[in-house]
Amino acid sequence: MDSRERYIAFRAILDKETTRVLRIWQQTLLPSAITMALYLMIFGAFIGSQVSDIYGFTYMQFIIPGIIMMSVITNSFMNVASSFFSTKFMRSIEELLVSPTPNYVIMSGYAAGGMFRGLLVGLIVLIISSFFTSLKLHSPFIIILFILLTSLVFSLGGFLNGVLAKKFDDISIIPTFVLTPLTYLGGVFFPISFLPSIWQKISLLNPILYMVNGFRYGFLGISDINVWIGLGILIVFSIALFYLNLYLMNKGTGLKS
Repeated sequence: MDSRERYIAFRAILDKETTRVLRIWQQTLLPSAITMALYLMIFGAFIGSQVSDIYGFTYMQFIIPGIIMMSVITNSFMNVASSFFSTKFMRSIEELLVSPTPNYVIMSGYAAGGMFRGLLVGLIVLIISSFFTSLKLHSPFIIILFILLTSLVFSLGGFLNGVLAKKFDDISIIPTFVLTPLTYLGGVFFPISFLPSIWQKISLLNPILYMVNGFRYGFLGISDINVWIGLGILIVFSIALFYLNLYLMNKGTGLKS
């Protein structure tokens, strides 16, 4: 395939993914919007009003970047994992695999679809949060960089989950037992400086901590970690997941019966 044909194949996969997200918005967009609005009301408005300022910002202002990032992580991952596994389950993936479409184009199309849903939900949550408080923009460049790379990392992670999954239950194991605990312990609702020293050190092993803090730095200019280390982690994860997925696809792992 030449570059034009590869682009057409990429767009076809991406258009299918974005159309699916928008067509069933009651399942792909609305639940996350309602859930995150409840987080803002319960933790930010009700409980947050009883919490003293953190680093000079209200508790509501502190948690909003983390809640936005949490919605991006969850939706980017789940969109690709569920969509790609469904394609495997219905065996329509075989049509793509026997076509001249390169595996990296297939993966890129699904990852871009996951990024679309993650970023769209993140934007919706940001709009909802504007009804609760105002946010400053310390560094729009850092905000865009972190949210794009984070959605890419978890879209590729969702693709990996979809490749390895053998039944529908398998695509809920990682979000339930890995992503949810890491996200809740990743500095969304509290700075790690509030933790005992031993738990602060343990928290530094959580990659989501770096993503949340980097994104928060873009808004508020505060971070518990070095922002550039977080950026480096995102880049490393993006490259590693891309080539791991490509290797598994080229090998036919989880794709050939």
